[in-house]
Amino acid sequence: MVDDTGVPKPRDTNVLTTLPQNDKEAFDDMHMSGEKKSLDDEDSEKVDSNKDDIENDCAYTALPQIVRELVDFEDDPTMTVITWRFFLLSGTLTALGAWLTEMGFFRVRRLSIVITAPMPTSCVRQTTYVPYSIYFVQIASLYLGRMLASSLPQIRIGFGKFSFDLNPGPFSVKEHVAIVLAANTGAQNNLGDYVLAPLRIFYDKPMNGWLAILFMLSCVFIGFSFASFARVFLIENPITPFPKALQQVSVFNAMRNSMEENAVVAQKQMKAFGAQLMLAQYAFPFVSSLAFLCWFSSHPKAQFLGSGLGGAGFLTLTLDWSNIGSQCIYYPYWAQVNIFAASVIAVWIIIPAAFFTNAWDSALYPIQSQTLFLKNGSDYPTSALLTTNNDLNLTLFEEIGPPMMSAQLRWNFFFAYVAYVGAFVSCALFQGPMLWRTFKSYRQPQSKRADKLTQIIRRYPPVPLWWNLVLFIIPVIILTILTAKGVLYMPIYMLFIGIAIGAIIVLPMGYIYSVTGYLMDVGYFNELFYGYAINAGGSRHPVGSLTYRVISGQCWYEAQMMLEDMKLGHYFHIPPRQVLLAQIWGICVGVPVNYATILWVCNTKGDILSGAVKDPNRQWTGQTIISLNNQSIAFALVGPKRLFADAIYTPLLYGFLVGALAPAILYLLHRRWPRARFDLCSVPVFANAFQTYWGNISVSFFTVFIFGSINHLWIKRYHFTFWKKYAYLWGAAADTGYNFSLLVIFIAFSAVKTIPMANWWGNNVDSVERCFHVPTQGIAS
Repeated sequence: MVDDTGVPKPRDTNVLTTLPQNDKEAFDDMHMSGEKKSLDDEDSEKVDSNKDDIENDCAYTALPQIVRELVDFEDDPTMTVITWRFFLLSGTLTALGAWLTEMGFFRVRRLSIVITAPMPTSCVRQTTYVPYSIYFVQIASLYLGRMLASSLPQIRIGFGKFSFDLNPGPFSVKEHVAIVLAANTGAQNNLGDYVLAPLRIFYDKPMNGWLAILFMLSCVFIGFSFASFARVFLIENPITPFPKALQQVSVFNAMRNSMEENAVVAQKQMKAFGAQLMLAQYAFPFVSSLAFLCWFSSHPKAQFLGSGLGGAGFLTLTLDWSNIGSQCIYYPYWAQVNIFAASVIAVWIIIPAAFFTNAWDSALYPIQSQTLFLKNGSDYPTSALLTTNNDLNLTLFEEIGPPMMSAQLRWNFFFAYVAYVGAFVSCALFQGPMLWRTFKSYRQPQSKRADKLTQIIRRYPPVPLWWNLVLFIIPVIILTILTAKGVLYMPIYMLFIGIAIGAIIVLPMGYIYSVTGYLMDVGYFNELFYGYAINAGGSRHPVGSLTYRVISGQCWYEAQMMLEDMKLGHYFHIPPRQVLLAQIWGICVGVPVNYATILWVCNTKGDILSGAVKDPNRQWTGQTIISLNNQSIAFALVGPKRLFADAIYTPLLYGFLVGALAPAILYLLHRRWPRARFDLCSVPVFANAFQTYWGNISVSFFTVFIFGSINHLWIKRYHFTFWKKYAYLWGAAADTGYNFSLLVIFIAFSAVKTIPMANWWGNNVDSVERCFHVPTQGIAS
């Protein structure tokens, strides 16, 4: 995390210099800059006559170097933003994305609590959903926007206040970014599907359509209000770069500059982008897991160690970008080291140790399974525990006892609790003084407390406080009425607790995301908390647990995505009010499409999604909603008090204690030996990576770390100019290529009828990675 040693403030009253100088240097080193440049880089910088002026201005130097390199500090206040072209293009592209992404919620194959056996490796590469890349939106909107700007006549349509220019002028970069902001917000699946789909499929109690849309909108808009209140800490704070937003900045710049005359560098950048638009992954799945140990030994232990699709994936590499992703480029290197260290300990050390010694009953309960088991190792009858009155079948429960979990799932819960508490404690200790200074600086004159980007954006009217209050109060009233009427199957006191917890976690979790791009998972904690809190009284209907997860989770996740989009608007100097309007428009388009998609899928595919009927084409898996329903039965109906009655679960709750103590110990060590950089040992990132369920697919983290090391330690450090021009762009291109190739595969092989790839050496029917002797149960030493 960012170092904050409490060094006294410099004399300059600008808030940017209130961050201790060694903190700013540490930030550059930890996150986006501080690279050792090549001689060519240094010479090129000397040529820029404006460079020295920028470097000597504290309003610029407060920003990370990569932000200064990528972002344009010139602003044209007359540039168009919200036009009819914006509504047309963003509405169309957002609706398309909302439909595709919501369909994917029901089609994607997830290894989760519903799985009862390891997935055959020959099935891993099947494509059952269509991804929707935001970079597709960037590309499509640019060409469509420029086409409209160049072809339509300049006439005014309508009367008086209800008129608009058919051609408002050139397709500006701000209008382009606003379209992407709307799609970023609305072209997603809404977490309301957690509630609406199980209600319709498992309980045959579909929610009224208008109430469902109000429910989905309300959770999102509360997240909007949370994001707006956190703006001063995470958007106007110069040391929160939001790496994914910077990646989009790089793509925007390259795309638009490539269309200018004599833009040789930008055109080269776009050629590099276009070169990534197709990746082989369907015909040759062997490259998805290069399990070297399996090639040299058929011994079961070596096979388990080497297999990335069913084993520990020791030294296994992958050449499939779907297993890598551009996080190896935009994650700070310190975060990648934390993630890799946690993965090595969890997957390469603890899993094999337990598997080979039958520790934690790994022979009885498959170690990499998330299935719930009876004590004899058979599947736990979760559905039979629910009575017709939606109560717990106590007679059956007393007979079978609490469900048993695999060893890996147990330590997943433990480290999830470590990560949750650790995020609060780490943020308070390491970032608390900096955040407090940021808050206090709000009393200073604006000219004395803003970095250059914030100075530019404050020329525009801010979002009024009453807008944020409306976005918060009206949704809360709606949710209160829905809860009081029993529509959400949740006690009303849990509604307010969920909203409060969602608000509390925005800042610490959002800060982690803003400096790393790493998304913290809060689902395990929400399940546990609801299971205990519901003992205070109220219905234990399983859907109530899902509703709570949506309210406490959707508000938080939406706030996080909103903040990232706000930062993108911040980088392009888009007025805050128009950023918020673009985001609200995206949600107003996306949510009705989400609901219509949920309704159609549940009405036409309900029997398949419930598991009563199998889909002959294997497209509609329903694994996600079955998993959600099982989890809600386990944590709401049964409850953690009964669930953890067995002694094997007693250690799990100590995760909260570890999460509180570990950051404090690291903080004290850092204060004592600051040069040792104990502040780079991030408890929340480490623990969150440790509890990530690899789902028998352990092929990614080693390759990601290798790519990340090459990127940060060699290319970025010694070839910074090249890295600045191509790194983010290449990562975005590879992500787009992966999405594009899946779209082609889906249309060609899955849209109408599933056509499996022919089996050959690179797509072996028994094991695509050619590990033919991987055991599925523990092995005695």
